[in-house]
Formats: sequence, C-alpha cells, structure tokens
Amino acid sequence: MTKNELKEQPKEAPKAGADVQSEPTGVAKLFVESKAEFGKIVWPTRQQLINESASVLLMIVAVATFVYLIDALFKAIALQVFQ
Repeated sequence: MTKNELKEQPKEAPKAGADVQSEPTGVAKLFVESKAEFGKIVWPTRQQLINESASVLLMIVAVATFVYLIDALFKAIALQVFQ
C-alpha cells in the first residue's frame, strides 16, 4: 500500500459489545489532565528557592530606593521653584 492509500482508509469503529474504556469528559477530563500536568512540574531545590527569593527582595529594595531618591529630588526641585 502507498502512503495515500493508508491515509484514505477510514478508522475502524469499535465492535459492538467490546469492552471500550470511555474517555472522561467535562470536569472529569479537566481533573485527569490537570493531574497529568502537575506530574510534569519540576520544583526548585531549597537553595534555588532561597537564592531566587533573595534576588527578588534585593530588586524590590533597589527599585524602591531609586523611586524614593527620584521623589526626593523632585520634591527639592519643586520647593526651590515654588517658594
């Protein structure tokens, strides 16, 4: 058989009375697929979690300090201009 002939052949329907497991539908399918996806999660190690949390906190402090300094600069400029 050629590749085209294989593509054209219809799939066989399950025979009547055969034990066919039905696939879950609706909410049941959601839970089955969610469980499968949760199995693919790669959780960080304790050290990775600590390092990444420290990096995030450091960036928050750095950005907050930068915003505070810019605010203080504009406040000083506004006081000089409007007094």
